[in-house]
Amino acid sequence: MSRERLRYWFDNTMSKGTPALIGWLAVASAILVLIVTALAAPFADDNGPWYKIAWMSLLRTLDPGTMGGDEGRPFFIFMMLVVTIGGIFIVSTLVGVLTAGVESKLDSLRKGRSRVVERGHTVVLGWSEEVFAIVSELVKAKESESRPVIAILADRDKLEMEEELRGRLGDTGRTRVVCRSGDPSEPSALDLVSPGDAHAVLVLPTDDAELVKTLLALGNRDWPKGPPPVVAAVSDSDNLAAARLAGGLHVEVVDSQDVAARLVVQSCRQVGLSAVYSDLLDFDGDEIYMRAEPALTGRLYGEALFAYDSATPIGLRLNDGRVVVNPPSSTVIEVGDQLLLIAPDDSAIRLAATPPRVLPEAISQAVDQPAGPTRTLVLGDNSRRPRILRDLGNYLLPGSEIHLAGPEAVDVPLSPGVLVSAKEIDTTSRTALESLGIGGYDHAIVLSDDGYEPQKADARTIVTLLHLRDMNAGCAIVSEMNDERNRRLAQIAQADDFVVGGKLVSLLLTQLAENRFLGQVFETLFSPEGSEIYLKPAEDYLIPGATATFATVIEAARRRGETAIGFRPAAETGTAPQYGVHLNPDKSTGLTFGPGDKVIVLAES
Repeated sequence: MSRERLRYWFDNTMSKGTPALIGWLAVASAILVLIVTALAAPFADDNGPWYKIAWMSLLRTLDPGTMGGDEGRPFFIFMMLVVTIGGIFIVSTLVGVLTAGVESKLDSLRKGRSRVVERGHTVVLGWSEEVFAIVSELVKAKESESRPVIAILADRDKLEMEEELRGRLGDTGRTRVVCRSGDPSEPSALDLVSPGDAHAVLVLPTDDAELVKTLLALGNRDWPKGPPPVVAAVSDSDNLAAARLAGGLHVEVVDSQDVAARLVVQSCRQVGLSAVYSDLLDFDGDEIYMRAEPALTGRLYGEALFAYDSATPIGLRLNDGRVVVNPPSSTVIEVGDQLLLIAPDDSAIRLAATPPRVLPEAISQAVDQPAGPTRTLVLGDNSRRPRILRDLGNYLLPGSEIHLAGPEAVDVPLSPGVLVSAKEIDTTSRTALESLGIGGYDHAIVLSDDGYEPQKADARTIVTLLHLRDMNAGCAIVSEMNDERNRRLAQIAQADDFVVGGKLVSLLLTQLAENRFLGQVFETLFSPEGSEIYLKPAEDYLIPGATATFATVIEAARRRGETAIGFRPAAETGTAPQYGVHLNPDKSTGLTFGPGDKVIVLAES
């Protein structure tokens, strides 16, 4: 073997890290001991045979302090000194190698490069502001599990992620949150969080290009046990098709911009709706579950409305996979159909022993008043405004008006019969707002400006709301917010509703991670076609001042072709965290409605 090849072989061996270095030190120790034993044995005299000399040499190599008290010929003592000095170098080098190896391993652990060996855990890929809401909701969703684990993989420092999570979320109880550093679009990094053994995988709405790469990385993996449900959200609607193609059939992709726009539009028409959706989407109160109920097979949907103690039916998932929200009361529940139910937990869903009491004499005979044209003011501009105007136009009657006021005066074509005009103003200017004649509008929408970072945009929104409050605008005001914490600050502005789009999308992703088929339910609720959630005057269902049960409200709604799911007293609309929303109330408890109280129903109009 040439000298150059020998050096190459030695370099490759040394590059294998701490184990290789320790091996070379062991070889050096053995060579030193053999040489000293061979040279010192003839001069050992009374120190014993050669193997005893070898043992003495080995001990001096490992512990140089054993040299004291040696006796024998001068050359023998000199060789013991040689082996002791050699041991000093070997032991010192060994200590250095071990120290460097331990530090390297600790550094690797700090960087989050060890593999998560878990089963049934939830994997979160990426890092954004939404991660805090998602982890918080997952912790609540997994309270009933014995050892829940959430594994987060992001291209950030592990310690920084852990510190931010502790600072924002505090104690996570029995749920263990494990962070790992790595690019989620790299297959080797994905291996760190064991996605093949996961209960579900969530891909956070960050940069859409990175999201598509991550979905491709997940799609190209081998799944010996089958792929887990994957839930993701795109920030730009134009990338929705690409994301779905990259993810494949087992991936549920949410259009976050479209969801936020639809919530703004529906909340504009139904003040308090964002609080209803927050209650449905988070894991604090009631959620939507799917349940097959063989005992109700062959029965009518109208009968199923009164069949449960602590759950409220809202529709059916048919045996062919289609979802029907608020079906006609005469719909027959077939074999294989699943009921859609609002309940505090799936363990709380049980059939009632006896039907709840209904008081027909308390049911109001009021009829809906026909709606007329409305005037809506949209303040501000962002990427969602064209979509909001388009969706809003689907609900407006001919003769309605939409007026735009913001940094740019751009006329937007809308549905025939709906007037749209635009005016360029600074929405934080009191003088400019007064020039708009706020009191002449039925609804006002305050949009969050994409031109500013989220906290600055929320600050500008709060300033606009405070101006509108001081002006006694008199119209229903719906505002976009970026941060849920700023919503609490903005309560003093007394806007009628706040839509925190990012949080609601995060809650939706968490729900879909637990049951991806809920995507069909929420798609139906968000759509202008079919039944949606409405908050209607309570006097349309119960005679004002009459004491009745919520079962009576359900019956009153059933007669109108609707499904009642809760109520919202006017006196509680400003009380966090539910803002007066009571979903799935006890059907037998007495209640009395007053002026301004609302009944929450599923209806087509």
